[in-house]
Formats: sequence, structure tokens, C-alpha cells
Amino acid sequence: MTPNGVAQILLFFLLILVFTKPLGSYMARVFQGERTLLHPILRPLEVGLYRLFGIEEEVEMPWTTYALAFVLFSVVGLLLTYILLRLQGHLPWNPQKFGADQMTPDLAFNTAVSFTTNTNWQSYTPESTVSYFSNMVALAMHNWMSAAAGIAVAVAFIRGFARRTVHEIGNFWVDTTRATLYILLPLTFILALLLVWQGVPQNFSPYTKVATVEGSTQLIPQGPVASQEAIKELGTNGGGFFNANSAHPYENPTPLTNLLEMLAIFLIPAALTYTFGKMVGNTRQGWALFAAMSAMFFMGVFVCYQQEQRGIALLQSGPLRLDLKPSSLQPGGNMEGKEMRFGIAATALFATVTTDTSCGAVNAMHDSFTPIGGLVPLVNMMTGEVIFGGVGAGLTGMLIIAVIAVFIAGLMVGRTPEYLGKKIEKYEITMAVLVMLIHAASVLTFTAIASDLPLSAHSSWNRVNGSTTYLGATYNNVNNPGPHGFSEILYAFTSTTNNNGSAFAGLNANTPIYNLLLGLAMWVGRFFMLIPSIAIAGSLARKKLVPATAGTFPTDSSTFVFLLVGTTIIIGALTFFPALALGPFAEQFQLHIGKLF
Repeated sequence: MTPNGVAQILLFFLLILVFTKPLGSYMARVFQGERTLLHPILRPLEVGLYRLFGIEEEVEMPWTTYALAFVLFSVVGLLLTYILLRLQGHLPWNPQKFGADQMTPDLAFNTAVSFTTNTNWQSYTPESTVSYFSNMVALAMHNWMSAAAGIAVAVAFIRGFARRTVHEIGNFWVDTTRATLYILLPLTFILALLLVWQGVPQNFSPYTKVATVEGSTQLIPQGPVASQEAIKELGTNGGGFFNANSAHPYENPTPLTNLLEMLAIFLIPAALTYTFGKMVGNTRQGWALFAAMSAMFFMGVFVCYQQEQRGIALLQSGPLRLDLKPSSLQPGGNMEGKEMRFGIAATALFATVTTDTSCGAVNAMHDSFTPIGGLVPLVNMMTGEVIFGGVGAGLTGMLIIAVIAVFIAGLMVGRTPEYLGKKIEKYEITMAVLVMLIHAASVLTFTAIASDLPLSAHSSWNRVNGSTTYLGATYNNVNNPGPHGFSEILYAFTSTTNNNGSAFAGLNANTPIYNLLLGLAMWVGRFFMLIPSIAIAGSLARKKLVPATAGTFPTDSSTFVFLLVGTTIIIGALTFFPALALGPFAEQFQLHIGKLF
């Protein structure tokens, strides 16, 4: 690692730390219905939306109604997206004449589920598959809707701790509207302007045909990129306007835009920890969650950076050097799959940030990372999206870990566990453990099914733009043999279950069976895990406050931070270590005998 690279990482974190308190305090005021600086502008629009859709602002919901509204909101959006994608050939803003041939039924299903669940997994090539209309309406609307819904669920969970002896945890429609108007809209507007300033396109022009230096022609995609990029990062969505995602110079042209996009990914999830502390009346509680998340962030980023900077000496230019030890330094580090304009430090930081959250945007190809460097994004997601995590979902996931952690602490001292004055009893633990089990079952079961798919002619073909191309002999749709091929499959289902959306690029996922399996994993990861979380919020809101005593375990201390980090790591290790042993760890050990994949 270099001093310059370490300084980049520390600068990024310092900026996040600076913005956490003011944005977190602002969001607390928004969701508590207090007046903010934007109320004179946005309050009339908010009230108008309530009147238009018949929403009674003062009427709150029990957890069952809140969860039902969340699911129905998402299902309706999913169906609308599927229909629009299938009909894109008959809709406006389609200068390239993309139609149903590009968006087949199984691919449309996978894409609709992907964007509805805040995953934005893309089995297709964006610039050659979806029209401007599909990008802006069918897909980008979910960048707003799914992000706002995730924030709403987190706020409902916070109310479960903040309230006492009530059955209501808020109004889903009001929370979603406020998240969109007062948080996502102004931040997206500012970021989009900054991206345009840095050279990111924002237009509706047809693709540009240019003559290359060699005398051939090249088609350069255009489109409303800046606005899509802004909400994609702020909403931790991650779907790229272009197939290369944030490695594409139109999405991420300069080191400054790279920094801005990373800040946008972490901004709301980090600030929500302070919102939590503010709404429960003890900001130290929020800082404890922030500290636990930050500790795991630093663990991941420095391991990834060190491994990528060290590289693999066996891959020096020229013939494969079997005489070199795997521990030898690779001059210049591992630059395969990385952008020269960002370098190794900013790339390792981006990979860590995007997998600490549920964003999935990438500025490099994770498939080209070293075995341990690629292990870090995998492990980040396997924690259950709790290292800052997606907008709303990250805080919710960390609070689930907190519930389990105080239960473990209670067992150690032989007393009923409490968190923020609420007794943690059988129901809350049952729901929390259910979330953990669903998470593990989805990742491991779908990975096992996909790994056991037989070699067939179908799995060796790839659909691109309506045509079919033979890929050669592949097994289970992976292009790499051995442990790296298994890692590609494991990464795909870890990413989709955790609603991340990034991928090891060697997997051919655009086949009917993969589109179905990945779509199911995304659905399970979003709804089967958030609904039990809402149930916990409802149960906690009904409880009365228990006064703290000398025996109460302090949950705003460094000891609790250590317990949170330890609980997260232990649960992840016990659950996923066998799978990781078959993938990244096996690949790392193979380096010692000079074998690469």
C-alpha cells in the first residue's frame, strides 16, 4: 500500500463523517414531521400528492398494514415494469428501435424483479437492449421507489424502538413520499448537476456514428446519463446506463466524479445511523452503530487494497513465471480489469464501498481481482448488508444484528436482554433468526442448484440482441474452471440475495434458468427479510419502556461496538466459510503450486 492510496481512503471516510450528522439530523426532522428549510418549496407538492392519491397524512398503520402496503407498492411497480419492457418497441424515446426481441419474457421478468427490489442486477447489455423510455420510466422509477421504500421501512423500525405501548409504526405512503421529496430529490438534483459539470452526458440524442483513426465506424451511445447516475448511486441501486457501469467514461469520467459517486453511495446509509440516534433520543446509540459499521468497512478496504497492490507475481508480463513465489510482489500491482485513471487504491475503495452497501455499481471488473481481493466484496455482502448497507435496509440489518447481540449478552449475564429500554423476548429473537436463516438459505441453496446444472447445449449459448452465439464448452454458464468458476456462481447469488447487483463478469446469466433463479433470489432477499423486520418493529412499539438499572447492558459503549462486530463476523463465518473455502480460499492456495484460473 502507498501513502497516497491510504490518504485517499482516509479522505473519503472523513468526508462521510462530516456529512453524517447534518444529513442525519435533517432526515430525523423530515420523518418526525418537523419543518425544514425545504418546506416552503416542497410542502405544497407533498400535500398535493396526498390529495391526489387519497392519503390521510395523520392516519398511521400497524405493522401488518405497513408491510402489506410495502409489498403491494412493490408488486404493482414490478408488473408495470414488466409490461413496459415487453412493449418498449411501441413506446416513445426509442431512437435505436429496441423491441421485444431484446427484452425476452424471462429477461424482462428478471429485470423487473431486479429493479423493484433495489438490486439492479443486469443480465443484459444496457446500451444495446433498453430504450431511453425504458431506462427513464420502466427502470429509473424504481431507483426512486425502491430506495424510498427502503428508507421508509428503516424509519418504521426506528419508531419501534422510539415509541412505547402503541400499535402504529407510521404511514408507509407518507414516509415514502417524504423520503422521495425531501431527501432523494434535492440530493439527486445537486449530484446530477455536478456530474454534468464534470462531463457526464445528459441528452436524448440518437447514438452517434463516428469514424475511428483506423478508418472504421463506431457507434457511441448517448442518453440522459447524469440524472440516472445520480439516483443510481444515492439510492444504492447500481444499475449502469452502460454495460461497463462506473468504469465507463460517460458514467464516471474523472477522479472527482469517482469520489462523488462513492460519497453518494455511503451518504444516506451513514446518515441514517445518526437519524436513529436522534429519533430514539440518544445520539450515542447512533454513533455506536456507525462505529461498528466503520470498523468493518476499514477491515475490508485495507485487505482488498493490500491484496490488489501486491498483485500476483506469477502474472508478470511474458510467459507464466512458475519460478516466482506467490508471496512475491507484482510490479505495479494487479491492474487487470481496472481503469488507469482511478488506479488501485480508488478501485479497491470503490469495490468495498459498493459491496458494503446494496449498490452494486462498479468501476472495475471484480472478476479480475486477486482471490483474496475478490473475497472482500463477497464477504461484505455475506454479512447481510449491514456495513452501512442499502438506503434503509442497511440500518435495518444492523439493528437485527443488535437485537441478536444483546440477546447473546443477556445470556452471558443471565438476565432478560434489553435494547433501548425494550425487552428482547422470544418473538423478536424468532423473527431476527428467521431473517438470518432466510439469508443463508437463499444464497447457499440457489448456489447449490446452479452449481449442479448439467452441461447442456442450451447453457453453452448466449443471447445478445435477439441473436444466438455459441460460447464454446462451458459448464454451468461459467467461463472459468475450478474454484474461480464456483466463485462466479456464489458471487451471483450472494449479490442478488443481498440486493447488491454487482457480479463476477465471467458468468453468462442471460439464460431462462438463471434469469428465473436469480429473480427468485432477489425477491427472497428483499421481501422475505424486510417483512420480519417490520414485524419486530411492530412488536417493539407495543412494549413499555423498562427503566435502566445497574445491571442494564450499555449499548452505546465501545464494548457493544465490539460485540456488534464480533456477532456479525461470527454469524457470517459459521454460515458461509465452507462455501468460501471452495471458492476464493481454494483459488488462493492453488497459487502456491503455480495454478491460475
